[in-house]
Amino acid sequence: MQHIAILAKKRKLLDKIISGEKTIESRWYKSKVSPWNKIKEGEIVYFKESGDPVSVKAEVEKVLFFENLDLEKVKDIVNKYDDQIALSKNRDDKFWKYFDNRKYCILIFLKNIQEIDPFNINKKGFGLMSAWICVDDVNRIKIV
Repeated sequence: MQHIAILAKKRKLLDKIISGEKTIESRWYKSKVSPWNKIKEGEIVYFKESGDPVSVKAEVEKVLFFENLDLEKVKDIVNKYDDQIALSKNRDDKFWKYFDNRKYCILIFLKNIQEIDPFNINKKGFGLMSAWICVDDVNRIKIV
């Protein structure tokens, strides 16, 4: 399976992935949604910022799934993997409020990160607001 991760442009996470500052993509959910139990070691994740073409790919080195989270467990995950996730260093109440009701976390460890020739995708059928897409072959949704 191949994956497309859509990142918030304002957070400049793609730049951090390219520079090697961010080596873990984290996803925090209220329920089990893609890529929960759909991603595994050796698969490819393509990255794009919202509104921009896909421009980076990486191989999945390892995946960790966490469930039944509460604030204490979230803090343990954040403290243990913080440097690799590249989360905000501003740990005010607003930061921790984001994790309210987030019961699931996926940590996707990345390796072999590469910039690629940019391409656009067609998200029809995946939901226009989807932030993660799982496909058998990315060429199926590539716009040529």
